[in-house]
Amino acid sequence: MKKRYAIIVAGGSGSRMKSDLPKQFLLLDGKPIAMHTLERFFHTKSKPQLILVLHPAMFSIWDELCEKYDFQIPHTVVTGGETRFQSVQSGVRYIAEQQQQSLDNILIAIHDAARPVIAPGVIDICYEQTVLHPATVLAVPSTNSIRQGNEVENKALDRETVWIVQTPQTFQGHILYQAFQQDELPSFTDDASVVEKLGYSIHLIPSNHRNIKITFPEDISIAQFFLKSLVS
Repeated sequence: MKKRYAIIVAGGSGSRMKSDLPKQFLLLDGKPIAMHTLERFFHTKSKPQLILVLHPAMFSIWDELCEKYDFQIPHTVVTGGETRFQSVQSGVRYIAEQQQQSLDNILIAIHDAARPVIAPGVIDICYEQTVLHPATVLAVPSTNSIRQGNEVENKALDRETVWIVQTPQTFQGHILYQAFQQDELPSFTDDASVVEKLGYSIHLIPSNHRNIKITFPEDISIAQFFLKSLVS
């Protein structure tokens, strides 16, 4: 069985939440959002080793929150960077250092800390599919009409061919390590785009809209609703 890791990226600034505290530290059902996210992975059958990537300025705050909420789930905190690319790169390098050998027998999931209501069973499917496909991405088909362009010049796209990307984005370890040896580019909008640059195809795993990313204040209430009805 391939060894599994999960890199939980928690580098948000909280600007769109109108909060001084990054969104991953805001409360959902009585405890910080990031704790819910780590719990989702802890309760999977896959049992990945958990890595939380934080801005160094947030280390002490996280330690205080773990003590306050008696958070006991095992995880390692590593230092993030100024961009998502740099933060994920830091997590990947940590895994490589721990392994001290080839990452050929490793699966690595990368997940947004601000997606706290992902079902553990869905996470397991992501790992299972990544045994078969080198790079997988959880995504939902678009249900809305889509236009591409700006306010003046734009055109309609066929929504049947449009997918809305979520996380986890899961990869075979040696491929992800190779991908994050590249120099960062503006075209790297997510982890899959980094791997895709090497020429690998991305396999999409159909998801659902419950896997919400908390971005705006009203998203807390939506996540609260989904959390209450979460079924693994």
